[in-house]
Amino acid sequence: MIPTTYEITLALTILTMLCWGSWANTTKMAKGYRFELFYFDYSIAVFLVATAAALTLGMMDAGTNASQSLNLNFVDNLETTFKSNIGFAMIGGAVFNLANMLLVAAIGVAGLAVAFPIGIGLALIGGAVLSYFVHPAGSAPLLFCGVGLVFMAMIVSALAHAAHNRVDPAQLRATPSRPLQRGEIAPRKASPMKGIVLSLASGVLMAAWYPLVEMGKRGDLPLGPYTAAFCFSLGVLITTPIYSIFFMKVPVEGNEVKFKEYFRARPMWHLIGLLGGLIWTVGTIANFVASSAPASVNVGPAIAYALGQGAALISTLWGLFVWREFKGAKTGVVVLLALMLALYVGGLGLVAIAPLHGN
Repeated sequence: MIPTTYEITLALTILTMLCWGSWANTTKMAKGYRFELFYFDYSIAVFLVATAAALTLGMMDAGTNASQSLNLNFVDNLETTFKSNIGFAMIGGAVFNLANMLLVAAIGVAGLAVAFPIGIGLALIGGAVLSYFVHPAGSAPLLFCGVGLVFMAMIVSALAHAAHNRVDPAQLRATPSRPLQRGEIAPRKASPMKGIVLSLASGVLMAAWYPLVEMGKRGDLPLGPYTAAFCFSLGVLITTPIYSIFFMKVPVEGNEVKFKEYFRARPMWHLIGLLGGLIWTVGTIANFVASSAPASVNVGPAIAYALGQGAALISTLWGLFVWREFKGAKTGVVVLLALMLALYVGGLGLVAIAPLHGN
């Protein structure tokens, strides 16, 4: 189940972008469900979907054009590969998990205007650069020009968010704060600087996880895409209780969360959390498969990662047309949004054609 044409490979990377940009809708659908608890359902789904894919698609014949490692089914690949390859993929899952949780926390503290440009922007640049040096593919000038345009689009997006959400100081003074009731604990509030630090930490880690997984897919006995996804998901599943319990005990915002609240959550919230993990994992497996395609039709990990990070564009479109985050926006904000969309389309277009003009 490995793509044999560039068009199919590119379609898989676009599927990655759609999934990575859409799964966060589930956090809005489960409004009121703390992210520390949401993540338990999310990580369970990541593991189950990756395991199911490995035991079905990963057991099929990869075709005569596949490399020796891809001709091995999931079980054989897992038994013959080096432990270091498995370790790289699991560490990649652990790093991603912390990065994603920090990003969600940063959004809660500082908002999209700060968290997304710093976190995703830094991840896009760092991840594309690192992935390109791990596995060079495509035209470097086109790739990095495209990455630069996408990063500029993220900055413009931040400006649009800031302009749209700007609050008149007089309005703040006119809004009285609610007095605390007897026995009530004031919610923990984070400073704007903490949000910036969380975003920076998320961006650094987000840039590192993909090259780590790619290292597991290199060498004499590398991981196939479905085996890599399984090992990656195992890293996510193992580390989720550690990270979530830490954030429950030391919340970046709000009061401490008790684990018993997980069992008191609405059944629909659990299902939505599972749906979020399913959507994200489908996109990730598509990404791993695309970057493992034969050299003649391979877009390369750097291009696959960069296009995947174009998910920020998809998230913005969801926010604009479904969640109506910019309802009633002023003319200046609308102009910024139009510029942001143009930069995104131009940047992603350069990234998409980069492999067609490589050496």
